[in-house]
Amino acid sequence: VQLQASGGGLVQTGGSLRLACAASGRPFSSGGMGWFRQAPGKEREFVAGINTSGGATYYADSVKGRFTISRDNAKNMMYLQMNSLKPEDTAVYYCAARYGQRVGLYVGEYDYWGQGTLVTVSS
Repeated sequence: VQLQASGGGLVQTGGSLRLACAASGRPFSSGGMGWFRQAPGKEREFVAGINTSGGATYYADSVKGRFTISRDNAKNMMYLQMNSLKPEDTAVYYCAARYGQRVGLYVGEYDYWGQGTLVTVSS
């Protein structure tokens, strides 16, 4: 399975970005997916997750109400709409896929990782 994240960039506080994750190499609809992020000097942390069908989602408290995760199984794509961005959202964002169908909340639950895309929010 190959995952390719894109859409990162530099944005001002309060701005928006939409990240995309393109998947290939296995039936896209066969497992849960998620977004994680890693800021300099910090551990990789869960941001948002979505189950196989897209009917269940889960968010970290720090992004709840500002970020929206979605997927389009027909296009083998996953997205993260990020609104009201804050400087503390600055990080490399990674998309990940897992074999299990439910939402995964932890790094160890995911089997495949994309290369990451950098999001920088200026104050």
